[in-house]
Amino acid sequence: METIAVLTSGGDAPGMNAAIRASVRAALSSGLQVYGAKNGFSGLVEDDFQRLHARSVTNILQRGGTMLGTSRSTEFESKAGRRKAAKNLKSHGIDGLILIGGQGTAEAALIFHQEYKIPSLVIPASIDNDVAGTDFSVGFDTAVNGAMEAIDRIRDTAESSGRIFFVEVMGRSRGYIALYAGLSGGADAIFIPEEKEDIEALCKRLVAGHKAGKSSFVVVVAEGEEAGGAFSVAERVTKQLEGRVGVDYRVTVLGHLQRGGTPSSNDRVLGTTLGAAAVEGFEKGASNHLVGEINNNIVFTPLENLPSMERQLPKDLLHLLHTVGTT
Repeated sequence: METIAVLTSGGDAPGMNAAIRASVRAALSSGLQVYGAKNGFSGLVEDDFQRLHARSVTNILQRGGTMLGTSRSTEFESKAGRRKAAKNLKSHGIDGLILIGGQGTAEAALIFHQEYKIPSLVIPASIDNDVAGTDFSVGFDTAVNGAMEAIDRIRDTAESSGRIFFVEVMGRSRGYIALYAGLSGGADAIFIPEEKEDIEALCKRLVAGHKAGKSSFVVVVAEGEEAGGAFSVAERVTKQLEGRVGVDYRVTVLGHLQRGGTPSSNDRVLGTTLGAAAVEGFEKGASNHLVGEINNNIVFTPLENLPSMERQLPKDLLHLLHTVGTT
């Protein structure tokens, strides 16, 4: 292997730049040439590459987003698009790919490798933390910290105004952000897709708290929660509370605030660790793997194994969900 390309795909995640920086500098140290593909898989299809040097990745470690840009390429989903991508890679002499992204990136990388056998390694980067083969994805820690800080601020105004706040966080169909941010932010209730909702149980607790003199509450809701998100949960809760307690509530959707911002120390270290590990993996002959970290150890998981690996929330945290005043 003489030349590799690095790309970021799917939703941006804080810490992607750390992974890019480490991949580039580790590859250059190993004597490899490095290209960056602009805007994810679109760069492969559209032949949009830039040669990367050590100075190309200077002063990006602390920046959110991704210096290479990202997108979800519909053209790459077609065989014709992937054929163009393979041709463009060959024209530049690129014989290895480091792909930084989430589930969709891993799935696309697997298909591309099966068709063209180009050595590929995926670094998991997703604020949703829904990628198997790693304890945490790059970007998750920053997103959780951002959501926690928002919950802290919302609690201040909730207590001042005596309101119920329903706070919706991101996470797609998984409840990682809601669980971690809700527990660390002391939420009065957390609704996640992995646990069956109990609106009535929450209402009973709100009534009991109100009678005991508690005037404000914070309820965290994952966007993928089966009830339909924070607005739906708020509507159902307030409807059931009618005639039982007076309710003044607000809904706050944090949305893409969780994607941006300066990466946390954990995400910078994780991105750096996995970026360097990917290059080392190429040197050892790894290909068609996800490069993750489990129990502080670097683990290479075959991409074809990922669909069968069930991603589960930590049991100890789910236990806390039911024992420290949340539902």
